[in-house]
Amino acid sequence: MPPEAKPAPAERLRALLAKPGLHVMPCCFDALSARLVERAGFALTFMSGFAVSATRIGAPDTGLISYGEMVEQGRNLCAAVSIPVIGDGDTGYGNAVNARRTVLGYAQAGFACVMIEDQLAPKRCGHTRGKEVVSRGEALARVRAALDARAEGADILVMARTDARAPLGLEEALWRGRAFAELGADLVFVEAPRSEAELERVAREVPAPCMVNLVEDGDTPLLPHPRFEAMGYRIAAYPLTLLSVAARAMQEALAALREGRAPEGRLSFAELRNLVGFDAYDALARRYAQEE
Repeated sequence: MPPEAKPAPAERLRALLAKPGLHVMPCCFDALSARLVERAGFALTFMSGFAVSATRIGAPDTGLISYGEMVEQGRNLCAAVSIPVIGDGDTGYGNAVNARRTVLGYAQAGFACVMIEDQLAPKRCGHTRGKEVVSRGEALARVRAALDARAEGADILVMARTDARAPLGLEEALWRGRAFAELGADLVFVEAPRSEAELERVAREVPAPCMVNLVEDGDTPLLPHPRFEAMGYRIAAYPLTLLSVAARAMQEALAALREGRAPEGRLSFAELRNLVGFDAYDALARRYAQEE
């Protein structure tokens, strides 16, 4: 009998969100980091635009990386894991029509969900200065186009994000979050609340499952997970943790090599081979080996 088909990525994410509680979500940037997240036992991950821009083109997350580069990275990343992956769709890479194409492309690449935001292009990382957002009308049009793509057959969830807190204040960010929810967004993300009280208002006043973004040294307080769960948040994202610790570890290893020392804290060669997939490859090769 043929093997039973696995649920589609969007179906797996819907099932996960149907369960109560907070889901902690380390964010990834390539197939290997996504595999590490899955092996560590986390139920979902997110492809961070900041981290992909840094690792793929060595540039800041300021709109320099293209839709094509992001969707290609996502296709390889999604194929490497079985957990649902949320993809950073930035501003949709243009107007509402571009946003619609982005949603369709991310669905085809294997993402469970795509995030579309309301920043003015070129966008900036959510916890940096100098952000601007588009008008309410343009923000709603982007989300409406994303939801139209979903309704017309793209099997993917839509996360609507607003960055209005920094340039326009909390009240405007809450208005947009509520409007996105009323349009039918599956998830809403109000970026960079600046206090526990602001976090509470977002979770209480936005009528949709909400994500909180936890950037070390960023604007949002890093509260204990049970506190976020009590507020009602469904996802707690750590967008830069893996990139930051990986970069620090590589710097330390390079310093050791420059000084003639063996770097510490590395995986054994056997562990690395297993992580990359050599053991699984060799097992398949033996399966298909021709007998003499």
